[in-house]
Amino acid sequence: MNLSTEQLKREGEIAVKGFLNMDIDPSLDLFDEIRKLKKEKNAVVLAHYYQDPDIQDIADFVGDSLQLSQEAARTKADMIAFAGVHFMAETAKILSPEKKVVIPDLKAGCSLSDSCPASLFAKFKEKYPDHVVVSYVNCTAELKALTDICCTSSNAVFVVNSIPKDQGIIFAPDKNLGAYIEKVTGRKMILWNGACMVHEIFSKEKMTKLKLRHPEAKIIAHPECEAPVLEMADYIGSTSGLLKFVQTDSSQSFIVATESGILHQMQLKCPDKTFIPAPPNNLCACNECPHMKRNTLEKLYLCMKYELPEITIPDQIIKQARKSIDRMMEISARAGLK
Repeated sequence: MNLSTEQLKREGEIAVKGFLNMDIDPSLDLFDEIRKLKKEKNAVVLAHYYQDPDIQDIADFVGDSLQLSQEAARTKADMIAFAGVHFMAETAKILSPEKKVVIPDLKAGCSLSDSCPASLFAKFKEKYPDHVVVSYVNCTAELKALTDICCTSSNAVFVVNSIPKDQGIIFAPDKNLGAYIEKVTGRKMILWNGACMVHEIFSKEKMTKLKLRHPEAKIIAHPECEAPVLEMADYIGSTSGLLKFVQTDSSQSFIVATESGILHQMQLKCPDKTFIPAPPNNLCACNECPHMKRNTLEKLYLCMKYELPEITIPDQIIKQARKSIDRMMEISARAGLK
């Protein structure tokens, strides 16, 4: 009997509990050690834009989750070390099933992904048997396996527009991205009630005050944000889209409504420009994803050294999930998207 991803995840947590608590020699140069491990194990290191700067700086590729998995699939690496969250490493395994995929901290989850358990969604889907399921790529392997077409925040509009207008659509798991797509396309969809804890926390009131202090700054926002924040934005786009925008736009300052880890790459690309993180609606550092920040340079070193925690997914789930990603890529190719 095949184990579910959740069962495998629990087993993995038990297996790695010991070494994650190991003390590391403080005299070790972790940057140098990770470089050595890359060569020794023929490994490639991926870092999402929301990772700590040190991890971004040591990575072979820095980017959005799907883009990173595609980059890794094109390499001849034997092992992928994915510094991101669990569903991202799952996507890397789906696209590179022959490669070993490890992640610095198996508990690096995702509030959006967790908001849509596959078992509950399967029952929800049964209510709409004639609907096509479009799922944002920020979801579990099991949800991808229940999906007809995946999408990213960059190609979601193209994916939805590719579906006949008389065809019903279920969109999961992000209700905010879904609502944004409805507004852009004019299509009414059945939305799963999921959201990202980071993107929901931005305060319109505080952003308005911030804009008054920086009237020259443009507001840029990820479509996972709630509608009141998106209505304030001068530009709405994926994380990669936001990064490209600040490089090409003539403005010298930007208020950035997404996870603050992207500011590191923005500052590297545009050292003469000013980037201001959008404020949350309370006093905590809620514009940082606590799941992303579970990964550290130390944990990255340990996961590469011991090749644990490893991401394992049942073959049938990989096969079904891959179909939904392949359909997305076919639509993107027809639209001239990468």
